[in-house]
Amino acid sequence: MADIDSGATPVVLDGAGLTVDAVRQVAEGGMPCVVPAASLARAVTSRQRFEDIVRQGVPVYGVTTGYGEMIYMLVDHPKEVELQTNLIRSHSAGVGPHFSEVEARAILVARLNALAKGYSAVRSELITRLEMYLNLGIIPAIPEIGSLGASGDLAPLSHIASTLLGEGYVLRDGQPVPTAGVLGEYGIEPLELRFKEGLALINGTSAMTGLGALVLGRAAEQVRQAEIVAALVIETLRGSTGPFLAEGHDLARPHPGQIDSAANMRALLDGSTLAVTHTALRQQVAEEWQHEQAVQRTEIYLQKAYSLRAVPQVLGAVRDTLAHARATVEIELNSANDNPLFFGSGEVFHGANFHGQPVAFAMDYVTIALTQLGVLSERRTNRLLNRHLSYGLPEFLVLGEPGLNSGFAGAQYPATALVAENRTIGPASIHSIPSNGDNQDIVSMGLISARNARRVLTNNDTILAVELLAAAQAVDVAGRAEGLGPAGRAAYDLTRSLAPTLREDRYMADDLAAVATALSRGELLDAVLSARVVLR
Repeated sequence: MADIDSGATPVVLDGAGLTVDAVRQVAEGGMPCVVPAASLARAVTSRQRFEDIVRQGVPVYGVTTGYGEMIYMLVDHPKEVELQTNLIRSHSAGVGPHFSEVEARAILVARLNALAKGYSAVRSELITRLEMYLNLGIIPAIPEIGSLGASGDLAPLSHIASTLLGEGYVLRDGQPVPTAGVLGEYGIEPLELRFKEGLALINGTSAMTGLGALVLGRAAEQVRQAEIVAALVIETLRGSTGPFLAEGHDLARPHPGQIDSAANMRALLDGSTLAVTHTALRQQVAEEWQHEQAVQRTEIYLQKAYSLRAVPQVLGAVRDTLAHARATVEIELNSANDNPLFFGSGEVFHGANFHGQPVAFAMDYVTIALTQLGVLSERRTNRLLNRHLSYGLPEFLVLGEPGLNSGFAGAQYPATALVAENRTIGPASIHSIPSNGDNQDIVSMGLISARNARRVLTNNDTILAVELLAAAQAVDVAGRAEGLGPAGRAAYDLTRSLAPTLREDRYMADDLAAVATALSRGELLDAVLSARVVLR
């Protein structure tokens, strides 16, 4: 069971104000949540009016009919509980590994907030039961595989709904245990699902949006950490600060992400005696230029390679992609995304708000952007390790005897392999396959898109870990630790607290795992912020 901070100020779930950050606070930080009284009152009123309509004999999909392709089957009122219960049981068919407790909590937050909006016409008891789950730390065991992303995330959300019936499994210490026993420990009676409630629970996009919110929050941290590692490499290779001048971004090409990334690079390189200004480079060239020679070779590079110079342009574009995806996901988090919907006007909206296409496109875009983040990192690693590209550093950063020692030669391979793997993870949103007797004849595959983005995000932790370790090794090989600025020093010190200098070949997997884990937890970002470096 998750640890809940019962003394913290609850996150309000009212169907309107949920953000990516708030999802993370509940899912990762163990913050309690509350559905305000006004939202519950709205749900009560909506439910009463909805039941009045149904009992007047108005036909409503999934209430007086079968589901999906079987909409032509009419079901009388006395079968309401059986109809909703059978829907949940039949669709609790997810397979594969379970989402982690944190991910399952995020999915539960997303579904609760959608129902709290008041248009799904469920009883307030159902809303408060989900709220209770989150605040007690009762976390449904949700298999990852089985959603088509329309009609919403049917399979994963059914595994939440099954626990309300006292069936299925919940997670305890990361392992699934029968729900009935856990509810018994808390003295909680299973619910009977009434008109539409089974359908409202599962017919929505909350699995893709809950997981997507976590991915987006962590990806924002990963971009900042990628900038930190890039700055350390630039310091170590005595790169130029010229490409990060404010005018070149704020005035010349004002993409918001590029502006923020360039500002961060300036902050990260501030105080360094290793990074060189463009003015200093011009002066060095002028001093070497012998004007009597029409053509002359120099060892001074006025501009370095793209991987050292185009950081704001590449990572800035990643930032803009994440901002677009965040806006899409936050709209969806605060949407009523099941079917049918009831607005209190007397008419029932039969539509397709469950379709996950907006989120699917956004998360595929995130997958592409994060893949390029990994590419940029691996190319800088290659530059550090290649003696022809590293501006005087020894091959593979060998500190001992080259040939007898291979240095970072082997450590580069997983980074290169993971870049290749990331490139195989293509868009899922274009792979619609008709299902449900061709009733669902175009689907979004949105949860697959979110899972793909999560996979690339995780791979990037290792790619960046290789670069960070190589950068710290380059600092030691070149004897440049004393010239690092505050940000570079914080990054270097964190790395050395996790892995010592490579003085002779040793088992490398543990070093890579330790640094990758630290990056996944945002520890590099925390270390640099603790050095009073202000980042956007």
